[in-house]
Amino acid sequence: MHDVIIAGAGPVGLLLACELGLAGRSVLVLEREPEPGSEWKAYPLGMRGLSAGSVEVFDRRGLLETLRAASGVTDVPDEDAPPRLAGHFAGMVIDPAKVDVAALPFRLPGPAGEGMMTSLEAVEAVLSARAVDLGVEIRRGAAVSGVEQDAEHVVVRAGEDEHRARWLVGCDGGRSAVRRLAGFDFVGTEPAFTGYSLVATLTDAEKLRPGFTPTPAGLYVRTPFEGHLGLMDFDGGAFDRSRPPTRDHLQEVLRRVSGTDATVEEVHLVTTFTDRAMQATTYRRGRVLLAGDAAHVHSPLGGQGLNLGVGDAVNLGWKLAAALRGHDLLDTYTRERHPVGARVLDWSRAQVATLRPGSHSPALRALVRDLLDTRDGATYVFDRMSGKSIRHDLGDADPLAGRNAPEFRLVDGTRLGDLLHDGRGVVLDFTADRLLHDVARGWADRVRYAAGQAREDFGRGAVLVRPDGVIAWVGDREPDGESFARAARRWFGA
Repeated sequence: MHDVIIAGAGPVGLLLACELGLAGRSVLVLEREPEPGSEWKAYPLGMRGLSAGSVEVFDRRGLLETLRAASGVTDVPDEDAPPRLAGHFAGMVIDPAKVDVAALPFRLPGPAGEGMMTSLEAVEAVLSARAVDLGVEIRRGAAVSGVEQDAEHVVVRAGEDEHRARWLVGCDGGRSAVRRLAGFDFVGTEPAFTGYSLVATLTDAEKLRPGFTPTPAGLYVRTPFEGHLGLMDFDGGAFDRSRPPTRDHLQEVLRRVSGTDATVEEVHLVTTFTDRAMQATTYRRGRVLLAGDAAHVHSPLGGQGLNLGVGDAVNLGWKLAAALRGHDLLDTYTRERHPVGARVLDWSRAQVATLRPGSHSPALRALVRDLLDTRDGATYVFDRMSGKSIRHDLGDADPLAGRNAPEFRLVDGTRLGDLLHDGRGVVLDFTADRLLHDVARGWADRVRYAAGQAREDFGRGAVLVRPDGVIAWVGDREPDGESFARAARRWFGA
């Protein structure tokens, strides 16, 4: 019997498996696809943008340089440099020069100052290797077909086999079998469009403008990758998965949406999607939990899906490990991550509203474009897209509490990101007399202690950082040991 079974060996399932492996838990990953690689995960269809917040997750687990190498990233930004890419809203690109990084609260320079482009193939390769190193078992060609649970265990059927575990996590995508079999409610809004992502041989491709181009009939996107196009046809999502998209159908959609006579000569790869925005009403039912697209789906506009799933995995992993030790924090998973998912779904819906054909959308786009051209507007969108502005309500009025921790550095060079590599919590004691040294020893197996003057401490005397990088407690210039102990007991047990 395993501690945890994870359905789905995509980036979210593999990252969750790594988090549990770091904590020494036994993990079985069941993946329905027989092989790890596919054309859909490689260049160009598999290209994804990792937000600064997601890049920071990889940095804080010691995987960033490996991921950069696997992604072919050689131009690493200087930590003190302003962002070079700031994202987009419904295809309206943000000018990085207009982003006022200094206005963002509690930001410090670090290796994850901006996002990066990668591929699903690269992310999965890096995480698979780390998971195997940590003792995770990955079985491919094993589609989940049954789920039963009682007060102590979950039984999962996959093919002819049955597997038992104390917990099951569905990371098996937008059409999650685990979500359906375990009886989760999945609610939201129906789609406005069918989207197409295709690689094709085109003639008269020069008639298609580069980048995002809204039209009276929809939207097309011509990317820098040869023959790669995105199309949005506002048909209410009627075509998605209803039948195979033939060359003739794609030709008709392209010409109607683009208003050009560009020709699709040959289709090499094509997939469809919609802007259906749905979310599970809770991320936990008994001993079954959901993460990533199994918990929430939305349009790919803005590229937030992978990043939202990364956040789910790092929030859940250490809490699930704690529950296996007898310290149950799992109710805080839905409480913290469900509002984040709902916010991203609304962000997606807002972008669709600016692109919907009709007489109102051009006026709305013009208004949004004017706002994005301001310093405040560009900074706001950059902050939202970075994933670093999330703040959970932990019941602490200090504005640092509940936030993703800044990249604190001690004057001796010690960096918070390096201290989080092993998946434990961290207490940073900035006081000259190491006031928390003795009380922190009670949690030494779960919380790493580091002391020293910080290059920037924002006027605080100490912080307690959870394994997911969230600040769980903040001490003033002379931090109170009992206040720290209460927070440590709350998040890390007795």
